[in-house]
Amino acid sequence: MAARIFKGAEFLVTEAGKDDVFIPEDFTEEQRSISDTADKFVREEVLPVYDRLEHQEPGLAMKLMTKAGEAGLLMIDAPQEFGGLELDKVTSVISADRMGAAGAFSVSYSAHSGIGTLPLVYYGTKAQKEKYLPKIISGEWGAAYCLTEPGAGSDAMGGTAHATLSPDGKHYLLEGTKQFITNGGFATLFTVFAKIDRKHFTAFLVERGYEGVTIGPEEKKLGIKGSSTTTVILENAKVPVENLLGEIGKGHKIAFNVLNVGRFKLGAAVTGAARPALGVGIAYTNTRKQFGVPISSFGAMRQMMADRSADLYASEAIIYRIAGMIDDRLATIPRETPNYYEAYQAAIEEYSIECAITKVFCSEMLADVVDDVVQMHGGYGFTQEYPAERFYRDERINRIFEGTNEINRLLIPGTILRRAMKGELPLTKEAMKAMEAMMTPSLDETDPSVPFAAEKATLANLKKAFLVVSGAAVQKFQDRIKDEQEVLLALADVAIQIFAIESALLRAEKSSPRLSEERRALVAAAVKIFTFAAVEKVATAARRTVFFVADGDMATMMLGGVRRFTKYDASGLLEAKKLLGAAAVAADKYPL
Repeated sequence: MAARIFKGAEFLVTEAGKDDVFIPEDFTEEQRSISDTADKFVREEVLPVYDRLEHQEPGLAMKLMTKAGEAGLLMIDAPQEFGGLELDKVTSVISADRMGAAGAFSVSYSAHSGIGTLPLVYYGTKAQKEKYLPKIISGEWGAAYCLTEPGAGSDAMGGTAHATLSPDGKHYLLEGTKQFITNGGFATLFTVFAKIDRKHFTAFLVERGYEGVTIGPEEKKLGIKGSSTTTVILENAKVPVENLLGEIGKGHKIAFNVLNVGRFKLGAAVTGAARPALGVGIAYTNTRKQFGVPISSFGAMRQMMADRSADLYASEAIIYRIAGMIDDRLATIPRETPNYYEAYQAAIEEYSIECAITKVFCSEMLADVVDDVVQMHGGYGFTQEYPAERFYRDERINRIFEGTNEINRLLIPGTILRRAMKGELPLTKEAMKAMEAMMTPSLDETDPSVPFAAEKATLANLKKAFLVVSGAAVQKFQDRIKDEQEVLLALADVAIQIFAIESALLRAEKSSPRLSEERRALVAAAVKIFTFAAVEKVATAARRTVFFVADGDMATMMLGGVRRFTKYDASGLLEAKKLLGAAAVAADKYPL
């Protein structure tokens, strides 16, 4: 357990220590066992049949789901009372991470074990759980989640699907079309959202065989071709009244709270996808020769490997940090607490900002990885003869899944500012301190003998930069800031990179004493490479914010502050890149 339990977004206004975070190097024996199980499942069950899965061989995806159930990989989050394992969120993230290597099947798995199962776990009645959970967590039935509609994507509450009570009061009659439903082709149980009497947004448990339920044809997709995506058409679908999930009119709670979990688990899945993809790229450069030597000997290739390895190191740090944060808060809720899952959901919602950060950062990390993997392959990366082409196509959906990255970016500063206005986060007070610091010359010097001293000093200053520009934005726009999307997107980019730098830095600081001298050097190189790139992104986004919110002398003063707060002494950057790139070549895979 962490030395201190932080509130959501508190990382922006306080300093975390290495003992406050969970890192991959902290895995227990049980967690390593789950990791091995998931690795083995992907290696022995999914990858040998992957071509057949890509061609959507009938029944194959469901057969794999059943095998995943037999391996215990579908029951990690389910209560023991109903046959589940009820393990911690770190273990859940480990499973999602390792299954990320399963390509399109990872999408099916995530939809089933995450958004397909969790609404029932969190909001179902005892009778509903007894009836459905054993079938879902064993893999006997597939599960799906039906929120999106043809006219309602990001605006989930704008859907037109509706429900009316039958004259005899025994059924709700559902009418509408749900679109882009993952696992739609084979799922037996659907969590469906519809408005009772066109007003009260509510969730229902709908079985595939119910009268009035029709499954549309498979979508022809750019990527993740091995997953099932269909429409679900409801034409006066007869759903027993006892299958209403949660409370009437409270469907938004289910929809949005489950998405928080979906976001950080998607971060885990894409991190798990990036690792083998980068490995394929590195291995290819070791075999491909140009000018009489392997192309892995070229600095251009090694720089790609180093940059992407550093990004992946930070991504791993993020997903396990957020899982640890949630676990620590959940551990404070006694299992016998009345309305336990209500308190459980509130604990997860506390970190909705970090969940959104995880989703955005990790999905964009994967985008950079697969782009570089195609580049490492050159022209061959554009052909279906090599897997780089599929990695590239499959990646694209992740920036749309679980709320687009734009929606998640807007959520990050929007939620931060709302919490500040409620007094839950001392943003105004800290922004005033940061403004004062900006106008006060600093004589502080870093001690080079202290590990990561330059990174720690830079991180503290980046937080001041966020406070200065966010404070100026609030001062200019007041309540109207919620409508200034360009400003919010820029603020989000600053916050995302701060969380990522801090996560990578704390992971390195915590793990380094346990590592060999050679390994410590690689980790230090990764932190330097990543911090340099992330600081550049913060500087750009902060400058953009300044021009959005200020002009004249105020803009000049703030730009000076941004320059000062985004200085980073990255001495030795070239050596760091050469070291990490060489390690990737020698390992023939991601070296960390």
